[in-house]
Amino acid sequence: MSYDPWRNPELPLDQRVTDLLGRLTMQEKARLLCHESPGIERLGIRPYNWWNEALHGVARNGRATVFPQAIALAATWDTALIKTVADAISDEGRAKHHAAVANGHFGIYQGLTFWSPNVNIFRDPRWGRGQETYGEDPYLTAQIGLAFVQGLQGDHPRYLKAAACAKHYAVHSGPEVDRHGFDAVVTEQDLHETYLPQFKTLVIDGQVESVMGAYNRVNGDAACAHPRLLGTILRGEWKFTGHVVSDCGALYDIHGHHQITATPIETAILALRAGCDLACCCIYEELIPAVQDGRVLESDLDRSLGRLFATRLKLGEFDPPAQVPFTAIPLSVVRCAKHLALAERTAIESVVLLKNDGVLPLSDQGSGLFVTGPTATNVEVLFGNYHGYSPAPVTILAGIMARVPEGYPIEYRIGCLQDRADNQTHNWGINEAMAKGVAVVCVGMTPVYEGEQSEAIGSLDGADRRDIALPAHQVAFVRRLHSEGVRVILVVTGGSPIDVSGVWACCAAIMYAWYPGEQGGTAIARLLFGDSAPSGRLPFTVPVSLNRLPAYADYRMDGRGYRFMKPEDVALPFGFGLSYTTFAYRRLDITGDAASGWQAAITVANIGSYDADEVVQLYQVPPHADFRTPQQRLAGFSRVHIPAGVERTVIISFTAGSLGSIDQAGNAILLPGIHRLIAGGCSPIGPGRSLGAAIGVEAILNC
Repeated sequence: MSYDPWRNPELPLDQRVTDLLGRLTMQEKARLLCHESPGIERLGIRPYNWWNEALHGVARNGRATVFPQAIALAATWDTALIKTVADAISDEGRAKHHAAVANGHFGIYQGLTFWSPNVNIFRDPRWGRGQETYGEDPYLTAQIGLAFVQGLQGDHPRYLKAAACAKHYAVHSGPEVDRHGFDAVVTEQDLHETYLPQFKTLVIDGQVESVMGAYNRVNGDAACAHPRLLGTILRGEWKFTGHVVSDCGALYDIHGHHQITATPIETAILALRAGCDLACCCIYEELIPAVQDGRVLESDLDRSLGRLFATRLKLGEFDPPAQVPFTAIPLSVVRCAKHLALAERTAIESVVLLKNDGVLPLSDQGSGLFVTGPTATNVEVLFGNYHGYSPAPVTILAGIMARVPEGYPIEYRIGCLQDRADNQTHNWGINEAMAKGVAVVCVGMTPVYEGEQSEAIGSLDGADRRDIALPAHQVAFVRRLHSEGVRVILVVTGGSPIDVSGVWACCAAIMYAWYPGEQGGTAIARLLFGDSAPSGRLPFTVPVSLNRLPAYADYRMDGRGYRFMKPEDVALPFGFGLSYTTFAYRRLDITGDAASGWQAAITVANIGSYDADEVVQLYQVPPHADFRTPQQRLAGFSRVHIPAGVERTVIISFTAGSLGSIDQAGNAILLPGIHRLIAGGCSPIGPGRSLGAAIGVEAILNC
């Protein structure tokens, strides 16, 4: 068969790209740099819309398996599981894409370039989009993000199953209301210690195909036209070969809000030269007169367009379908039984048990149960944001009803509303709860109150939160139940830190269920009744109060997160979560050296009566330095299943780079001296032990 060179799948990628670029006019090239790329009929190139989403399932494109929200994925601390989830997502994405193409649909949310994952650091609990991230820690974020990218893109030696995108590069985490105009001012130390590491991992280790720039400025330069971030670091130091896309409308912000440039054409020139290859909400048509008058070289267009066509070629768009293995994925994979079971398993692994006085697990032989609260029947709390659609989402009440045996009496009343301006409570369900003696009370946040700018319509702060406490009327309702002698099992939904101190003493048990996906109700019911033991761990710190934190818009990390907060400012620590069993850490042995790396052999025993998973966490406490260092830092982790009565030895490998500190100039340094290594079930500095976390074991490494 005869092909034009760019269509010949036997030729090298760069040769195909060069041939194709030579067949395009200058005007065509400029228009193809827009996210709504037109078709070039004379060459047989179909239209392609680059915008698609897959944060926790194929999003905004009809039916798809809705997995737990991204922050819940991080709460599993299970990289193998997250890779499997992303693999399932890309299967569904492939199937839906080919069905769309077969029907002549080439619009938004139909392509194979998914603008996920979000690996920004959840540095402040007020940020409404924190739910889209993997938490506050760069290492945990990097490992979960790496697994997601690998699952989404696949491991074929030639073709991408889908193209992942690391966003929002690189210093971006609110405030939402100011995101189009603020300048994130960061030190070199914070930049390299907190804001860049996870992007570096996804680029170098994950070979992520795309990177998305942020809306804001970073130290004065627009993130989407940042010479240092895009050129010196991304392309230079990290050798990134994929394409860079702007966040949607971010290029308009450069002249419209940041006022770095005066006109759209100046913005287009600046962004293209800096290395932004693809414009979402395009202004790159402005480049046509700039090429004509010599301000931009056609080779500048070719550089960026070549990267974009390389991605499309890697996806197999122009190759015979029989040659691209992923074209055979059938549409029947969408919400198939295997994927629904995976969504349920992921939700089970993500739920964090914060407190249990022995009331859990429940018995299905009891006298009945009262279910109440504004989120018990709420479908929105299953989905979070950037989600697909399920025709059969399982609410918490529905999950409990399906789990209990026939004849087991369940009663339900809403109890209180999600939000009341007057903070009044009513007696809805109080008598029924008193009659049962035990109540599952479903409270917390919904995506109406936290999310992305303009989407969380109930937020008073542009989709962010003003405080992190449970709504006052929810607190009053729980206290009223407790005062009447009801044993309260609190199920809290949300995507960010929630202060439950106002009801802590009133609850016999507290579970953080996140936005648990379409099978969330089934998962929660299985946990409540002991079919599985809770095993999720917090991917962030819950502070005692927002008053203990720096100002929201302050991007310095001092006083933020488990690495830099004072222990007395921590209410619930990073890495914390309880189980129905008890784990004992018995030994920590370190072998290896700085040249080849080290191995930590951690012996853990399940000394309780339930088979369960433990998330074994290894932390470093660095030696003293003449610059700021973290008081503790996650150096490795491993999720392991340990049957009751069994002892396991878990191996966690780490390198000198894992222990390196970042100095004030942004340089990585392995500090000489004594490094304390602590293995346990929670971050060691803070209130974890007093809350019931397993006591860890310690070793010393002298570097």
